[in-house]
Amino acid sequence: MNKCDILYLVIPCYNEEEVLHETAKQLTAKLSEMIERKQISPESKMVFVNDGSKDKTWPIIRELHETNPLVLGVNLSRNKGHQNALLAGLMTVKEYADMVISLDADLQDDVNAIDQFVEKYYEGCDVVYGVRSARDTDTFFKKFTAQGFYKLMKLLGVDIVYNHADYRLMSKRALNELEDFKEVNLFLRGIVPLIGFQSDVVTYERHERFAGESKYPLKKMMNFAFDGITSFSVKPIRMVTSLGLIIFTISILMLIFFLVTHFTGHTVPGWTTIVISVWAIGGLQLLATGVIGEYIGKIYMETKARPKYIVEDFLK
Repeated sequence: MNKCDILYLVIPCYNEEEVLHETAKQLTAKLSEMIERKQISPESKMVFVNDGSKDKTWPIIRELHETNPLVLGVNLSRNKGHQNALLAGLMTVKEYADMVISLDADLQDDVNAIDQFVEKYYEGCDVVYGVRSARDTDTFFKKFTAQGFYKLMKLLGVDIVYNHADYRLMSKRALNELEDFKEVNLFLRGIVPLIGFQSDVVTYERHERFAGESKYPLKKMMNFAFDGITSFSVKPIRMVTSLGLIIFTISILMLIFFLVTHFTGHTVPGWTTIVISVWAIGGLQLLATGVIGEYIGKIYMETKARPKYIVEDFLK
């Protein structure tokens, strides 16, 4: 294999005006160093994907493109979310690169790990996952919920790499296979392992944000987690079925108990019927309706087959 393959870095951006200059500076230094060592081709680039930002993110990307030959830019027509923006970048550049590394714009992903990603690629890996070595920078709540999410996904049968976000390397071959996955509800952390091919991991320490605020508050994190679960596992529906059977069995036992108390005169008239109907049926119906409705909503979105993103401009 040619030891000087083309590397592209894909960086999704949403309202990242505070960090872009520093991010470009650090990534330029890293790419220049690797090019000088002949670890990657001089044709290697970094691509910032503007996900419909409301601040000066796109003007800054244009400015960086004009002043820095290593910087390219992709501008989406509107905000489509992190996963769609990431996919847009990957699909836009896959024809120009031999390997692509995706990372966040906030510099929490350690840029020094890029060397190890590329080494794994030259060893024959088509996919290399960046895995956090620790969560010391997280709050107790975030650490607890994140670990719970990965364990739940494993429990539900989803093949997902523990403590891996979207810091990963993919070869051109892997990206070509990724293009064949047509689902609208994107959860790349679950999709990429389905591709197969030889893979490995690189551990790194995740840093604090260089500047700005997190674009994943609790509500978005919960929605993202739920999308991941419902996009890759039907076990929640099976759990509802099992729960329904369990509650139905309990309700039969409670029915016998309530009838006994009714006929022995230890209850007020009408109490038995109300308790049985509310306790045994109401909660189960709401739960079942919610879970099944979520899956129906996913089917509805998939059948529309709308484009996952629209590229308005590509600065190359």
